[in-house]
Amino acid sequence: MQRANKHTSFGLVTVSLVLAGMLAGCGGGMRTPTIAINLTEAGYDTPDGMVNDKDGSVILSMLNLNQADKPAMLLRITCTDGKYSLTKITDLPDCPETGKGAAPLGVAVAEDGNLYVADNQTFVESEKKNVSRLLRVVMKDGKAVKVEPVVIGFQMSNAVSCHKGCVYVTETMIDAGNWPLTSGVYRFKISELQGAEPIKIKTDGTDEHIIAKLTTFNTEWAVGANGMGFTPCGCCLYVCNFGDGELLKFKLDPETGKAVSRTIVAQLDGMQSTDGMKVCPETGDIFIADFLANAIHKVCPKSGEVTTLAQNDLTDGKGGALDKPSEVCLFDGKVLVSNIDLNLHGNTSDAPQTISVIDLGCRCPLGCCKLFGR
Repeated sequence: MQRANKHTSFGLVTVSLVLAGMLAGCGGGMRTPTIAINLTEAGYDTPDGMVNDKDGSVILSMLNLNQADKPAMLLRITCTDGKYSLTKITDLPDCPETGKGAAPLGVAVAEDGNLYVADNQTFVESEKKNVSRLLRVVMKDGKAVKVEPVVIGFQMSNAVSCHKGCVYVTETMIDAGNWPLTSGVYRFKISELQGAEPIKIKTDGTDEHIIAKLTTFNTEWAVGANGMGFTPCGCCLYVCNFGDGELLKFKLDPETGKAVSRTIVAQLDGMQSTDGMKVCPETGDIFIADFLANAIHKVCPKSGEVTTLAQNDLTDGKGGALDKPSEVCLFDGKVLVSNIDLNLHGNTSDAPQTISVIDLGCRCPLGCCKLFGR
């Protein structure tokens, strides 16, 4: 009995210590971002959208706003032995309505392997309205075959998600000029994007493809629907309301795809804005880039608690410091961060232009995140 008790006691202590160590690794607390990729050295600038590809790499949209002689493009991020590298997928074509270059923000991978990209022309065109687009990059054997517009008429097309044969696009501003600001989410079946001509959406907020609308009240930052992502079960859609610092959850009708209810998961609580976001498919945690606060947050899907993972004052981005982050992507136990580094909110767009990385410190061989309902 004594041997059994002693052995059992030792086992409990050992298990407790192991779990405590793992929980410490998975828990909160501020992290210090480091540099994953120096884009200036690679010849690129102003990165934004990211998405995990099926081959384990990450696809990155690059605006190249500071280089008039270089087109916008899509790049691929890979990592070998802790070293990140970039390869070009394709350049993106100019917009014929404006004569200006593409301004790619959100990017998503469809079930067939093709890529869908939001071209937000407001980054390069200030006069013409409703000239932003949704582009499709047709892929074959891992290479881009062609780039074609499939939806036109957006004012500020932003985030893109693909789910069960449909493409979802956030429109950051619907019917510009009205107040409070209206924005929303569009849903297009991939099957209807096969015509010879792109779909032209209605610009007054009555388009049949709108599945959800948002309202933004922040007069200083009149920026509405931004990042989005699906819950692990796929029945609900998270959408960021940038200006009001909100994370919203919409329950979708399985037949029509329309939103049937809306819940505020988190608002402010350390967040100044909610830009790009990603949902962890294992834990359901939501990771958000906060452009205004120069921070990265994690939101608990159950409680709505906001944990700030990293934050720093305005910098030039040296060493991987956050430099106006606009997007995140989960990659090998880490968070990759696009520092779009725009000349906004007291910031100066300068070198180095970077992709930062935040190590979550979570190595969970026993699945402790699932075990503790994280």
